[in-house]
Amino acid sequence: MQRIRQGVSALLAFAREVDYDLAAHYLTPQQLTLFKQMARAEQRHSLNVLRDVLSQTDDTPQDLAVAALMHDVGKSKRHLSVAQKTASVLVKRFAPALEERLTAQERTDFWHAPFTVRRYHPKWSAELLAEVGASEGSIWLARHHQDDATKWADHPNYALLLRLQAADDAN
Repeated sequence: MQRIRQGVSALLAFAREVDYDLAAHYLTPQQLTLFKQMARAEQRHSLNVLRDVLSQTDDTPQDLAVAALMHDVGKSKRHLSVAQKTASVLVKRFAPALEERLTAQERTDFWHAPFTVRRYHPKWSAELLAEVGASEGSIWLARHHQDDATKWADHPNYALLLRLQAADDAN
């Protein structure tokens, strides 16, 4: 049901405003420029993730706020249609071995793009954040936002990763 809601939201994103003032409150000018390169649906998703993170507790570190806004910025390397995004979700769910083969290399041609973006966008997000001078904490959170968090249980940013993942999954 969550994926259906996300798909409908993506289809209607063109008609909804993006709160750039909220994003600008947490991002540097270079980061905001990068944020604006994301597809409108990704911008709105990221702002919803930020709002969710902010509502979790009274304390939201800057690293977490930036990561909430920029965790999917790597997707801007290859904008995808809703159909391509849907295909990658369905293949991952129903044919994981096929998805593994399709993501074995970072290929962004039409057929591989949805699978490659889904798998590699956290890495690309971290690289783009590093290019615009983001903090190590924000970069780390973006890089690992799709990881199995339990493997990072001993990492200093583990609690922040859990918050980011909970907000991302909810939005």
